[in-house]
Amino acid sequence: MGSDLFGELARMVAALSEVQGLRSFTLPYPRLAQRALDRTVMRCLDAGESPPRSLPELWEWCRTRPSDDSLFAVPSSLVSPGTTLVHRVGRMPTRSCLEVASHGPGGGVAAHARALLGDLHARSGTEEHYRQCRAFLARHPVVHQQDRFAPGWNRAVWSRVKNLYGPLPEFLLVDGDFLYCPSCRLPALPRDSAVPVPVPGPSGTGAELWCEGEDCPHDAPPRLIREPDQAWILQRSLRWYLVLPHRTDEAAREALERAEVAYETLPGLLPAYRLWDTGPRIVDIQVYDRLQPALLAAHLTANTPPADRTLVVVPDALAGRDGYRQAFTDALPALLRDRLVLTTPMDLVPDLGQTRREEKDDA
Repeated sequence: MGSDLFGELARMVAALSEVQGLRSFTLPYPRLAQRALDRTVMRCLDAGESPPRSLPELWEWCRTRPSDDSLFAVPSSLVSPGTTLVHRVGRMPTRSCLEVASHGPGGGVAAHARALLGDLHARSGTEEHYRQCRAFLARHPVVHQQDRFAPGWNRAVWSRVKNLYGPLPEFLLVDGDFLYCPSCRLPALPRDSAVPVPVPGPSGTGAELWCEGEDCPHDAPPRLIREPDQAWILQRSLRWYLVLPHRTDEAAREALERAEVAYETLPGLLPAYRLWDTGPRIVDIQVYDRLQPALLAAHLTANTPPADRTLVVVPDALAGRDGYRQAFTDALPALLRDRLVLTTPMDLVPDLGQTRREEKDDA
């Protein structure tokens, strides 16, 4: 019951976070919010705890109560202990919240992103045009009016993708300005309502800055757009699903090219690659940036890649977290553990070499 409630709250947070005036909820609440509140109240009464009395209080619960709280007791084999649905600084959905919401019925944010990309793919006409559009989206989470007059601006690509952008929402503005992270280029918010000027280093006020990437170093001040009415932002599902993995995707391709490993880009909604000269086995690469390894494993299990072996590339920092690799492997069915290999841009070429050695041994 607690795990189901945690998933329902994740879907509620993901949906309501797109609403303007998020912190000023008024009655009547949206249906999904009222249902989540009612279920939380009933769960609290059953557990002998004081329930939240309103939607704002429930939102605060999602900020402070982690997945392993006794109210939820989500198994660590599904979600990492300490996972919250609302970020403590930005008070926006955490990346883990979007991953949990996408694991539930309907596919959540991930399904929305796939639907948008599927429509773009159909409208692009050719695979090459679609790849150009996808690359543009990954590199431009925010587009300013001035960008359209810069050298190299592709009007044909913009005409295909502009419907995937919208005005900068009020809840992402600070003192009338829009802040974004210099690392991931995604929206940023400080703990208070003032534009922060972080002191370089981990002990500076940059620690009190939220960005959608969440794990970015905050050793430089956020960048500002002082004319937010002159800018457009990519829909959030695509920022999470497409923009976040882009840096890892670039790093993986650079590693292959430095090692002179031949590959081809596969058709499809997301970047995926097939390696050449791998003998009788088909070896593919897929790139992700997901905080929850068990949910990533569940996604790959439900959508098993067709290759004999697929190298699943995640950021080096993620794979280096305690228990990340083991949690991913443990969540895979035994039959897929040899077919799906978790790696990083740094380890990609050595892991590919291991795959080739295993092929020779099998032969």
